[in-house]
Amino acid sequence: MKVLDLQCQHGHAFEGWFGSEGDFQAQLARGLVQCPLCGDREVTKLLSAPRLNLSTSMREPLPTVSDSASAETPPPPQDAGVATMAQLNQAWMKVVQHVLQNTEDVGAGFAEEARKIHYGEKPERNIRGQVTPAESESLIDEGIAVVSLPMPAALKGPVH
Repeated sequence: MKVLDLQCQHGHAFEGWFGSEGDFQAQLARGLVQCPLCGDREVTKLLSAPRLNLSTSMREPLPTVSDSASAETPPPPQDAGVATMAQLNQAWMKVVQHVLQNTEDVGAGFAEEARKIHYGEKPERNIRGQVTPAESESLIDEGIAVVSLPMPAALKGPVH
């Protein structure tokens, strides 16, 4: 099994598991590899350190806490950037899941339903749906709060 660190053109970092490098290349060529957050199929491999299984007797002892060199060595900036992006992606997914669990999907009728709620024709409740950019602008002009939240392709289907 080959575990690869991957990234889409939008900077979302994620892991992919493949039987071999050949399997990864074949799936990539057929458009089967996509970002789980945005669905982008333009995916590249990130550099990653190989995992070496060495016996414990061959390992060098770890430095002690009193070593001044270990306290002064910061983590590499690239790894910190990937970790930050992964943390942002995770936080974004939590927001998306919260919105999905606490709103009613009104689909393409979002603008009409939002207006009915705003003008008191329907009871106030949390809704989500789709609007065109023109509809969104029109709602904002009427004083109706609208927030655009990109949904990951994997979550666009029915919520279980």
